[in-house]
Amino acid sequence: MDYVAALAYLDDHASYEKTGRIDSPSIEPITRILDVMGDPQHTYRVIHVTGTNGKGSTSQIISRLLMACGLRVGTYTSPHLERVNERIAVNGEPISDDDFADMIRAITEVEGLTGVRPGYFDAITAAGFRWFADCAVDVAVVEVGLLGRWDATNVVRPDVCVITNVGLEHTEFAGPTVAHVLAEKAGILKPDAAVVTGVTDPSLLAIIEQEAAAVGAGPVHIAGQSFECVSNELALGGRGLTLRTPAAAYADLFLPLHGDHQGDNAAVALTAVEAFFNKALDHDLVVEAFADVRMPGRFEVLGYQPLVIVDGAHNTHGADRCAEVFFRDFDPAGQRILVVGFLRDPGPMLAALRADEFDRVYCCTAPSPRAMPVDRVVEAAKAMGCTDVLRSDSVAQACNRALDGAAAEDAVLIAGSLYVVGAARAHLARRLR
Repeated sequence: MDYVAALAYLDDHASYEKTGRIDSPSIEPITRILDVMGDPQHTYRVIHVTGTNGKGSTSQIISRLLMACGLRVGTYTSPHLERVNERIAVNGEPISDDDFADMIRAITEVEGLTGVRPGYFDAITAAGFRWFADCAVDVAVVEVGLLGRWDATNVVRPDVCVITNVGLEHTEFAGPTVAHVLAEKAGILKPDAAVVTGVTDPSLLAIIEQEAAAVGAGPVHIAGQSFECVSNELALGGRGLTLRTPAAAYADLFLPLHGDHQGDNAAVALTAVEAFFNKALDHDLVVEAFADVRMPGRFEVLGYQPLVIVDGAHNTHGADRCAEVFFRDFDPAGQRILVVGFLRDPGPMLAALRADEFDRVYCCTAPSPRAMPVDRVVEAAKAMGCTDVLRSDSVAQACNRALDGAAAEDAVLIAGSLYVVGAARAHLARRLR
């Protein structure tokens, strides 16, 4: 099997990726597949990460901290921006095309032996776990794909479980309240595993503490109690931070990510790694690790004059933070130009992005079978009062029109979906080269 055939196999097994629906969520298929493969996910230690927002940033910070400590680190994330290989990395390097094809071939052989048909995410997850074992990683940082309890990643035996935060999401699987969503996320807690959470609402914390007690999890570290972001200041290219953890205080840290919420993610990540080692980390090591953190597609600056920013916020919580960072921290002097496409109801997302505060809005269809048609996006933008709304046939066309009409002092924000951002990054890499 070559790389193209591997991608074709995955596409043939895609369901949720095409329809946005899961009829009966279960970890049974991946459990059976991994059992036949010798349970590679049990051959290394694991930090398991879930949450409504911040999973990606927190996972990357954790990975960089572990790497700075001299460990060989596997990182499993989702979704990808441009290539599926991005989801599976060792020490920051994505899996090669040949290795990816070999891992997927192994999944096809197991399917042939057992008759168990894995979904798209099941197959990639099993492939990642197998590759981490083949690479002899010391630890894997595993990001949950959907909620937690029934997610394919929830077959690991973690040393540390992380819940970054919680908001109303995926209510078709876990509604109708935030408490129901958190109950599903808390399903990743395991016996003896330390728990780190950025959740601070007492009524919601009770859900985490009850689940931790029920499964016999280890100590529960809570934001604002056992750890916190003490200071969080805007700095050139990111944030200047002081963090307090259960074991130490860390001052004069620089994190090259935008938005003050990244200070909270950093505090969660640092506490998780302390819990992993059960001790404080060397301050210089933390400085080094933070400086190496990169998050493509998460409020990423791609160009200047005009300022070009991409942000893959895909829910209203993330879109609200994106708008806050754009208007407060960047405060462009010229015109504000928005390029958007969505997978979900565009109205709430446009409101969260504060689309009516932009001078022009370019709408497009996200490159996904689940995308909202561009005409729906245009209608929603006009309905909320956007005065200059333009329709584009593709992400590339929307980006070209936005940049062609922008002056040096203007700012272009491309947001609304990771699919839009992935397509925009690939196109702009060529245009802005």
